[in-house]
Amino acid sequence: MAQQQEQNNRPARQGGDPQTPMPRFNARWLFMIVIATMMGVYFFSTPQQAAQSQTTYSDFKAMVEKGYASRITVNKTENTLRMYVKPEYIREVFKQGAQQVGTDPSVEVEIGSTDQVETFVNEQIAQGHFTGKLGYDNRRTDGFISNIISSLLPLLLFFGLWWLLFARGAGGMGGMGGMGSIFNVGKSRAKMYEKDSGTGVTFKDVAGQQGAKQEVQEIVDFLKNPQKYTNLGGKIPKGALLVGPPGTGKTLLAKAVAGEAGVPFFSMSGSDFVEMFVGVGASRVRDLFEKAKQKSPCIIFIDEIDAVGRARAKNPAMGGNDERENTLNALLTEMDGFGTNSGVIILAATNRADMLDSALLRAGRFDRQIHVDLPDLNERKEIFVVHLKPIKVDETVDTDFLARQTPGFSGADIANVCNEAALIAARHNRDKVGKQDFLDAVDRIIGGLEKKTKIMTDQEKHSIAVHEAGHATISWFTEFANPLVKVSIVPRGRALGAAWYLPEERVLQTREAMLDEMCALLGGRAAEELFVGTISTGAMNDLERVTKQAYGMVAYAGMSKSLPNVNFYNNQEYSFQRPYSETTAKLMDDEVLKMIAEQYERAKQLLTEHSEGHAQLARLLEEREVIFADDVERIFGKRPWQSRAEELLEAQQRAEAEAMAERRGRELEEQARRQDEDEQQ
Repeated sequence: MAQQQEQNNRPARQGGDPQTPMPRFNARWLFMIVIATMMGVYFFSTPQQAAQSQTTYSDFKAMVEKGYASRITVNKTENTLRMYVKPEYIREVFKQGAQQVGTDPSVEVEIGSTDQVETFVNEQIAQGHFTGKLGYDNRRTDGFISNIISSLLPLLLFFGLWWLLFARGAGGMGGMGGMGSIFNVGKSRAKMYEKDSGTGVTFKDVAGQQGAKQEVQEIVDFLKNPQKYTNLGGKIPKGALLVGPPGTGKTLLAKAVAGEAGVPFFSMSGSDFVEMFVGVGASRVRDLFEKAKQKSPCIIFIDEIDAVGRARAKNPAMGGNDERENTLNALLTEMDGFGTNSGVIILAATNRADMLDSALLRAGRFDRQIHVDLPDLNERKEIFVVHLKPIKVDETVDTDFLARQTPGFSGADIANVCNEAALIAARHNRDKVGKQDFLDAVDRIIGGLEKKTKIMTDQEKHSIAVHEAGHATISWFTEFANPLVKVSIVPRGRALGAAWYLPEERVLQTREAMLDEMCALLGGRAAEELFVGTISTGAMNDLERVTKQAYGMVAYAGMSKSLPNVNFYNNQEYSFQRPYSETTAKLMDDEVLKMIAEQYERAKQLLTEHSEGHAQLARLLEEREVIFADDVERIFGKRPWQSRAEELLEAQQRAEAEAMAERRGRELEEQARRQDEDEQQ
């Protein structure tokens, strides 16, 4: 069946002849055509030039007396004159027509005395035989240097154009520049770090990611003490692939390896192999490994390897794909081919490992795949400690609290939070960065910049307050919903309102927890329908998240009643998009609609039961625009279910309150002591 489907997908061929691939267009062809055309025009065209002949002074005088001269030019430097013939007398002087001799022919005459010529010309002007004027031109008309320049100038222009199109162009694209750019376009662009010129980054600068650090530290240890492992019969791994979401520190780990290894380190990006010229990528791969073999033992690091290592298609399309696949084939051969690369370890990084070719991922090329995941709570605390070192913070800043306030943040996000907090503190002319500055920075990164000047009608403001109060109410009365931190109706970015939560970092998600989350997301739309009387477009993002989560539960997690314990994954080996029938698709759609409808009715029921509290919460939101979990607790009472995150949050708040009271007490004691000293003095 699969073979029949594959045959049906193939394009039809006429006459049974094998389909020959069309040649690919190359920009060099266009450049060569332009240069060849210009040179052909120069060498093979015969541009029409005006005829020039020599005659005697007597013949010159006779032609002037007959009225043949249109103008006369005397060259005192060379003692010659040039007489230009009128068009109507061209055939009588040159015995040819104007098409053969040009439009402005002339005769050249050697003279002995310029004064004699001037006297003769003045006489002819007086008699009316010559109506022009005597001119003078003292430039040299011939000479070896001038002839050489006039002959070689077009060739110099051609070669100058060739230099601009090829040498300089290759230098700009290949990064080589200089005289040898056209010949160095196939050379590797990898940047090499020697032992004494490292990156300046060590493993101490990499916070968190203990498992990934241990893996790459072993690679460094392999290079420093290879006998420790080879004595037991082991072999040094040939390659390691760093895989993880963007911003988790893959490139930073590679920089740390370069700083710690003490061996030559070649670094380049996957896009550096890609070039418009045919064969350049494969040539750069071979040149890179040739240099690495000369410097072995060493490390090669290829960042964003998916640019060159994408899976090869079964039916490759004609065009630019061929060059990328040739580059990948060269990379595969160099990593584990007939040749030996002893002492050369390849590190690579990507956040799209699912797109890489299976031949690239096999053992023998990349023996290890090191997963660099998003940091957990403790790792985020370590990252905050690293990024807070250059920032002046006050005593209100607590790394534990900041780590809990940034779930799902990567290392790059945390660095951005610290920098944004410092900018906010500087904007308010503070000497140090405080806790509130970090909270504002988190809000700024998650929700966007506050738009307090955005114009809204009273009805829109009331609808937004009812909507956000609905989210807060449902999350307060559902067991597994994330604990509420604060609710705001101040527009941020594209959102008109937002609710901040402190989610528990669970490794596994249960069906009940996912349903509670869906119910809380639908609380805003349900509150609008119940208490405003109409629904708006404000719930579009909530509905999108609910729909995706419902389909994920049904199609991937097997959490539906009609289709239990089934995972309809999207296998790339299938030639069609979904591995299930239309009947199953209808069951999935029905199950999703049923699941969302049940949670929507549940949300409306909870809101009806707590309508008075919801109304108070909405009015408080309209008055203050921002409310916190303490305000919700004063209205609804203590939450029926208290999670571990909430316990930690309350403990943190109690500790902060006690620390503040203790600090205030010390300040009062110090103030009283100073007053006593002043009175005694």
